[in-house]
Amino acid sequence: MLNPDDYTTEALCRSMLARHGDTITVRKPEFAVRKLKVIVEAALDLSNRGGFQAMSLRDLSAASGVSMGGLYAYFDSKTTLLRMILIEVTEQVQRALSDPPDGLPADPGAHLDWLIDTHLRLTEAMLPWFAFAFMEAKNFPAEERRRAIDSETRTEEIFARVIAGGIAAGAFPRETSPLLASLIKPLLQDWYVKRAKYHRRGVPIESYIAAVQDLVHRGCRPLA
Repeated sequence: MLNPDDYTTEALCRSMLARHGDTITVRKPEFAVRKLKVIVEAALDLSNRGGFQAMSLRDLSAASGVSMGGLYAYFDSKTTLLRMILIEVTEQVQRALSDPPDGLPADPGAHLDWLIDTHLRLTEAMLPWFAFAFMEAKNFPAEERRRAIDSETRTEEIFARVIAGGIAAGAFPRETSPLLASLIKPLLQDWYVKRAKYHRRGVPIESYIAAVQDLVHRGCRPLA
């Protein structure tokens, strides 16, 4: 099961620092991670309240308490910060979904269950990051918008490969819809896009995971 401690803001900022050493000029890692955490949390909060497009670096400086000069030690523009956040979301999804337990891929049904469970728990652990990436996508510059679309496509392809493998192995019927993989994605997104709805209804993540798994397995069952 996915470990939420691996996806705290501090852990993710540590990953960002390692990934963007050519952009971040601060040379003391622990100091850099602490400051980056404050900056990213402020950026996500401002964006989720008023939109990333409306946020200026001056707004970010005021909200984070980091001077304008301090911000430029981490990125040279708002677009660069956007790109850093999107890359982190994309890479964490790919890393999490591409590392199933030993032997699991031999059972396509169990593999699908694991992918659903892992993706939903990842979005729960990184809720502000995923909400930002989804809600702001329409306002992204062209290159970043393509990056977000490519990320969704890559995730869908992971599910599609497992379903195709299950059909080839006879675990799923050949009548399984070729659209099933693309239909799974909105079910996964609904958990973080409409999180408040499920919170009001008192729906725990375990119940939501089980419901999605059941729906997906129904789509893989032989026709009566």
